[in-house]
Amino acid sequence: MSNIFGYARVSSKEQNTDRQYFALREAGVPERNIFIDKQTGREFNRKAYQKLLVLIKPNDLLIITSIDRLGRNYKIILEQWRYITQDLQAHIRVLDMPILDTTNQKEGLLGVFICDMVLQVLSYLADSTWENIKTNQRQGIERARQAGKHLGRPKRKLPPNFEEVYIKWKNGEITALMAMETLGLRKTTFYRVVREHDES
Repeated sequence: MSNIFGYARVSSKEQNTDRQYFALREAGVPERNIFIDKQTGREFNRKAYQKLLVLIKPNDLLIITSIDRLGRNYKIILEQWRYITQDLQAHIRVLDMPILDTTNQKEGLLGVFICDMVLQVLSYLADSTWENIKTNQRQGIERARQAGKHLGRPKRKLPPNFEEVYIKWKNGEITALMAMETLGLRKTTFYRVVREHDES
């Protein structure tokens, strides 16, 4: 193997990458070869990750702490895995899942097949879990609607004299500015409250 690279990722700038960083260092990745993104894992157009792909050469090794650090979409992960291992002819090792280690050449084609199969299973499970979550959400929303529960953001509490002022404004007896001043509402708030009132 020529070079050892490490890749770490968290979903937002507020999250900490120390745990991944130290795990990669312990696994033998030189500090200069650790690439870190603080970005969502839904897609792969990430600055550090794209820079990493340019540097990886045949027989290099990419180490990640877990497969979801590479991304959240397992179908795309599978594409990236094949791109790195087949097109770039490099290796990948996943620290928390030793079976996902293409450096295990003793298994030869069997090792490659096992890695591919594990990724396919993970892809299926991830998709199934996501579909189940969406189905449960839809069912929960439907049950809430049937029970007459209000969904979404809580409705703004109206000023006690809103209805009276609203009717006068609607009838043209007062201007919108006068209505806002009487109710003590800012322009954006006034029109939002009016819209919510009209839609209710």
